[in-house]
Amino acid sequence: MNISKFVAPEIIFGLDAIGQVGESALRLGAKKIFVVTDYGVKNHSWVNKVLQYLDQAGLECQVWYDITSNPKDTEVARGAEEYLASECDAIVAVGGGSPIDAAKAMAIIATNGGQIQDYEGINKITRPLPPMLMVPSTAGSGSEVSQFAIIVDKQRKKKIAIISRSLVPDIAIIDPQLLQTKDAQLTAATGVDALSHAIESYVSLAANQLTDVRAIEAIRLIAENLRESVACRTNMQAKSAMAMASLQAGLAFSNAILGATHAMTHQVDGLLDLHHGETNAILLPHVMEFNLISCADKYRQVAIAMGENVTGLNKQDAAQRAISAVRRLARDIGIDYGLSAMGFREEYIPELSKNALHDACIITNPRDANADDLARIFYKAL
Repeated sequence: MNISKFVAPEIIFGLDAIGQVGESALRLGAKKIFVVTDYGVKNHSWVNKVLQYLDQAGLECQVWYDITSNPKDTEVARGAEEYLASECDAIVAVGGGSPIDAAKAMAIIATNGGQIQDYEGINKITRPLPPMLMVPSTAGSGSEVSQFAIIVDKQRKKKIAIISRSLVPDIAIIDPQLLQTKDAQLTAATGVDALSHAIESYVSLAANQLTDVRAIEAIRLIAENLRESVACRTNMQAKSAMAMASLQAGLAFSNAILGATHAMTHQVDGLLDLHHGETNAILLPHVMEFNLISCADKYRQVAIAMGENVTGLNKQDAAQRAISAVRRLARDIGIDYGLSAMGFREEYIPELSKNALHDACIITNPRDANADDLARIFYKAL
């Protein structure tokens, strides 16, 4: 019998769940909170609400919001210094994947020392991190429940993946109301990010029954609700479904890891500072085509989850329906362009293809890939 291992934080999900942040921080033993967010989230009322609830719980707070859309190693270093200087004893992150990943990275440096590059790869954190509570404001990254942190190395112009059980937050508070402040473009990009997490974790070499059920449910929810969520900010049925989809996909990829799509997008986003979800949307169907011969049965299940009729089709043709469905969904929500439209140039391909082979996500891709294979995928995605 195969042994499956599954890690997850305490999860509080639902409308007005944000009101639990003060009581939850108290249960973690916190006295002074380091609140990590970014400029965009800070300008909405959600950070103020979090601060209000923390204050009502009798907790002191210090806010750090010097974070960009793809958090940089230099930002993490400054944040860790500020955390130590403030004498805070717990971290609350409010926002999308960027503040949450940055908060995790700050926790690493504040307690383990060194530079964030020292922890690139798997299980390199040796000392306990401070208590961490995450409040996501997007339905996409899944970082609030994952054992991942993705940070840009500015000198090397690439994203580094840090994977460790230590990075699983203590508590994730997921309130679908927070999604109402995101515009259509960000809703689309983060939604496809969640889809890429679900599909890649579903076909990952490390997938198991515990991750498969979450991945396939996330795919179904996204196929049924992402279009509506993009179309209307106040559609709370669609927002709630997307929040659940992102959560399920996050739990799946945290435990099953990912694949070539993410190994490649980490290189592109680190070089050009692009939105991760958009890059995933462009590369995912091309990677699925490459992987098809290794996991056609699972792609058939993806097609079914996305509402495709595969009755009477052989497994290869049924699997192709999954790829078509992904392309159609991306097109419907406005992501109907290639990498070149985002500033990506052909000359980048050789180096980025080689770099992607060193990303931890490539290890669990269902089909073996070399630099030439990845280069051909990049060319197709131009």
